[in-house]
Amino acid sequence: MVGSLQDLLLAFVNDAQRNLKDAFDIWAQSLRAQALVTVILTSTFLAWIICPPVKTSASPSQIKSPWVSYALVSTSLFLLSLSGGAWTLLVNRYVPEPYLDEFFHIPQAQVYCEGRYRQWDDKITTPPGLYGVTISYLFSVIYNKITMLTCETSTLRFHNLSVVLVIVAAAAQCRNLIERRQAERVGKVASTNLSLYSFHTAINIALMPVIFFFSGLYYTDPLSTLAVLLSYRHHLQRVGPERPGLLSDVWTVILGVAALFMRQTNVFWVVVYMGGLEAVYNLRSVKPGAQEFLTTLHDPPLSNSGPDDWFFCLLTIAVTALCNPAKVLRQIWPHLTILGLFAGFVAWNEGVVLGDKSNHIATIHLAQMLYIWPFFAFFSLPLFVPSILGFITRPLQTIHSLILRPNALFTIPWALLTALLSAAVVRYNTIIHPFTLADNRHYMFYIFRYTILRSPLIRLLLVIPYTVARWLVWGSLSTTTPSTTQPSGPKPRTAPAQPKAAPESDGQLTLLDSPSSVSDTTPTTSTAILWLLTTALSLVTAPLVEPRYFILPWVFYRLLVPSWSFASVGIGKRIDLRLVLETTWFVGVNAVTMYLFLFRPYVWKDSEGNVLDSGSLQRFMW
Repeated sequence: MVGSLQDLLLAFVNDAQRNLKDAFDIWAQSLRAQALVTVILTSTFLAWIICPPVKTSASPSQIKSPWVSYALVSTSLFLLSLSGGAWTLLVNRYVPEPYLDEFFHIPQAQVYCEGRYRQWDDKITTPPGLYGVTISYLFSVIYNKITMLTCETSTLRFHNLSVVLVIVAAAAQCRNLIERRQAERVGKVASTNLSLYSFHTAINIALMPVIFFFSGLYYTDPLSTLAVLLSYRHHLQRVGPERPGLLSDVWTVILGVAALFMRQTNVFWVVVYMGGLEAVYNLRSVKPGAQEFLTTLHDPPLSNSGPDDWFFCLLTIAVTALCNPAKVLRQIWPHLTILGLFAGFVAWNEGVVLGDKSNHIATIHLAQMLYIWPFFAFFSLPLFVPSILGFITRPLQTIHSLILRPNALFTIPWALLTALLSAAVVRYNTIIHPFTLADNRHYMFYIFRYTILRSPLIRLLLVIPYTVARWLVWGSLSTTTPSTTQPSGPKPRTAPAQPKAAPESDGQLTLLDSPSSVSDTTPTTSTAILWLLTTALSLVTAPLVEPRYFILPWVFYRLLVPSWSFASVGIGKRIDLRLVLETTWFVGVNAVTMYLFLFRPYVWKDSEGNVLDSGSLQRFMW
């Protein structure tokens, strides 16, 4: 038995070595000077946008020279571009024909490339976006016209590589703007320098396995993510010190509609989440005297927020908005316009889904809000290292702090309530979509098969990992470095702090021990509530469970996670070492999933061993 297992393992290792050697040879032989020059120019150009080198004096809490910062950013982008290009190249080599949903995406793009814009595949169920539609195809057409490339399968797949690189730039700027808005909120000097934490977070978002995997296929998930991030970036600029003008309002509508062309459920992020954040921002400026019953908006940081704070946050938002309707409408009318346009589309289309509506009927699927936490916990595992180590080394102290801390999801009554609600959802609202059980090419098939479908008892016991995962995720949002002090704000309610003038950017990456660093500031209670609400709205109407549906909730969660530094000297005080682990984790997961996709194909057979689907090779994927 042991000998056969060793032989099997040895055969697997030898086969893996041979496959990897063949893959490396293919990649090395395909390297051309023109391609390398293109990668270098693209990387350096995006690096200039993200972190332009401006010569100035450096402080000890910054990377010494702006050119060093620029070199670090451009090198990271170069490596990402090189690895993404290699992945797409290998997909084209081993899977030259359209695969799975590409059977719909690529022919539609090729029809558009030929100028037949009125021809449409009725099997495509979404408007321009996720399943490859007009805007995505027009992007492909324009891109290919500029680059003088044909709309072949191999060239279309390379589009998403450019998209993923731009995602890095957009995510870095979004995280940087989040930190600046946080600094302004607490009255700190809002540095315009990009923090190293912001850039590393952006790199990891691009490396997130579900996003990076589909960068090698002609799927529109990366492009949809980018469209929403660009809309979010614009939103973060609107909630700055300067009041947005009419042009900014128009751009909000344009970017929001573009995001809706990617996918219908993006309406929740551009209307509910961003519109809600703008409404809350606008209400913060309401003078206490203008409110009859409540003094000011109650919106403490999440690290100091308990159940009563959640209640008073919602109450004060509602009361303040009702007392100042004109002020709120002036800020959010662009988002209401987007909502109106979307409602018009739904009325015209007689539903949200285009094409085959029978397999995409909206329903109430509350179990999605249970599945999301293990998904987050798996991909964000390195972010939980401080919490896990703390529990292992100091279990009693950790449990004691969880019980006493005023965090809404860690109190015993709340834990019991959520556990009971989770059990009720599992018992009465677990929905198994036929597609989940009909396609063993997706990892979700095996997750359901060996967990949820195993037995009713196991399905109910899964409430425990759901709860633990939710605690870990929420803990990463609400926990900061032990030495960090943030204004608690939950009880005393005072007017918002006036931000100090921001210094000019000097092109250097700010480290965590910089006096101007605010990377460790937790999001506010209202932001957390809106994120949770928007996540629920975007998921609970979907009967099908797909990892791709969780991309945007994860991206926004990841952008909100505060930094963590060890309260000691050395590199652990200057950078967030969790992000290094996160990068390593993502690279490892990507390596495994890419290897399985490329080198472990199989053939469908029925129960009697007869070959199905004409013997076509099937491959594992998200």
